[in-house]
Amino acid sequence: MINTEIATLTDLLEAGQYGALQRLMNDSFVNDVAEFIEDLEPEQAAVCFKLLHKDMAADVFAKMEGDVRTHLIEALTDREVQNLIEELFLDDAVDLVEELPANVIPRVLRAAKPDTRARLNHFLNYKEDSAGSVMTPEFMRLKKQWTVGFAIDRIRLAVEDVASILTSFVTDESRILEGIVTIQDLLAAKDEQLVGEIMETHYNSVEVHEDQERVVQLFRDHDLVNLPVVDHEGRLVGLITFDDVMDVSEAEVTEDFERMALVTTTTDKPYLKTSVWEHARSRGAWLMILMISGMINGLILGRFENAFLAVPMLVTFIPMLTDTGGNAGSQSSTMIIRGMAVGEIGFRDFWSVIWKELRISWLVGFAMALVNFARIYFFSDHNWLGGLAVSFALIAIVTLSKIVGGALPLLAKKIGMDPAIMAAPMITTIVDALGLIIYFTVASALLGI
Repeated sequence: MINTEIATLTDLLEAGQYGALQRLMNDSFVNDVAEFIEDLEPEQAAVCFKLLHKDMAADVFAKMEGDVRTHLIEALTDREVQNLIEELFLDDAVDLVEELPANVIPRVLRAAKPDTRARLNHFLNYKEDSAGSVMTPEFMRLKKQWTVGFAIDRIRLAVEDVASILTSFVTDESRILEGIVTIQDLLAAKDEQLVGEIMETHYNSVEVHEDQERVVQLFRDHDLVNLPVVDHEGRLVGLITFDDVMDVSEAEVTEDFERMALVTTTTDKPYLKTSVWEHARSRGAWLMILMISGMINGLILGRFENAFLAVPMLVTFIPMLTDTGGNAGSQSSTMIIRGMAVGEIGFRDFWSVIWKELRISWLVGFAMALVNFARIYFFSDHNWLGGLAVSFALIAIVTLSKIVGGALPLLAKKIGMDPAIMAAPMITTIVDALGLIIYFTVASALLGI
């Protein structure tokens, strides 16, 4: 929504012109209205939300952030909560219940109709991050003996009650999935043709307990719009739509970024809506661990104190070497983590990754070593031994960093850890310590310290 429209809605609200405000909100895009209401105080948000038509209110509610939805639920009557729950698609209702504070959930479940409550409880039992947790049971089911004309009539009657009509699913009496048919195929066929004659029997599906990362991968690899979800016996139990996968993909990317930055977040709230205490708590633990592990570098420097006391010049290159090592390692780890996330790289490629990173490190390391040697030789009184010490150490550190950066994410995945944890901060901490040992060992050997 452009700023002038937001300003108009704000002016209408402040002027108390609720009729005009209601008309404008109900004629606007769902995302725009959700954004407008989210920026209001809880009391004003409740007033504006109640001005929305029933179907519009459900769509807007599904797009809102968790804390705003909690405030709205608290401001609604039990009857209004029931109407809202009944208007939401079941997957959106499940998401709502999962995000609500524990003290609010019982009220929502009590307000829901008995059959809705039973379905909600059933879906809430699915493992978090599984296909079942993101699917919706509101899909279009056809039978292969139906004519195309009859099937289209059934779709017209059910269009308001299903999450998507782009793809319909053909099942037998036991709900065993037999094929799929797109709305395009139905419209292109003759009315007297049977659905079984035009349905596609080669299709992608996913089991209800499959990890949602697998779902995202299927959508990405096969350019899917919808994906059927079946149980272990092949019975159709749900549908995953493209917008659901976009939400899952965004959540997965956010989680990976947080883990790569070693942030252990416990909230889905946006940055500006998360309290300072929550930010500090999510970041402090890992910073404490890294700080303590960084003390190892101090012990290493103490161990080689005689070396840099004898040749003070050595100290000036420590920041360059440690920064280069950390950057080289984080480059490799980022590329490997990304490749693993999109399914391009697996543990089976471990030695291929090591060999490739080794060759990359040699090319990069030798180029950087030449630059450093030239700089030390020409600007430090032709100190060629010092130049060799720094250059050899640089090659060794870059090589080590890239091998460690490539190997650790793969090893983490192999032992069941999230590869994203082995990102820049962790790699840098490991490489800094090993790099200092290499540097002073090489320098001591070449300079005879």
